[in-house]
Amino acid sequence: MCSDLFDIVLSTPDATANLAQQIGSRLHVGDTLLLTGDIGAGKTHFARALIQSLQDHPEDVPSPTFTLVQTYDTRKGEVWHADLYRLSGPDEIIELGLLDAFDTAICLVEWPDRLGDDAPPSALHLNFTQMDVPDTRRIKASGARDKWADKLEGITHD
Repeated sequence: MCSDLFDIVLSTPDATANLAQQIGSRLHVGDTLLLTGDIGAGKTHFARALIQSLQDHPEDVPSPTFTLVQTYDTRKGEVWHADLYRLSGPDEIIELGLLDAFDTAICLVEWPDRLGDDAPPSALHLNFTQMDVPDTRRIKASGARDKWADKLEGITHD
């Protein structure tokens, strides 16, 4: 069962990156983050900052809009960054190997509505909303309280 875990407003891209770094430091193989929100709401910026924070030598992290999935080796294990926007059906998810990656990697999934019933029940849901003030976004987190409440305890924001 999904519970609300936090609801914060971040006023700068740096504050969003800071939140991503804090969450990234608490992730382990088998954790999945489902990133929802309109185009331009900050999902890819968040994912990029999280991935780079886990790399010993941060590298370029392009949006996987056209490749669908990018993988990265990090000190926490393999990270999969998927953008499912262009998928037309759930069978394409199987072809990507994403279902197996939910167990063997840390997964960041943009446009997770395309997963349908294949979304991991233990995933952390992050909903991004652009606010009227430039660069300001609201992020609401929800997920299984027994998995995420302790893991996210102490998260701060600017």
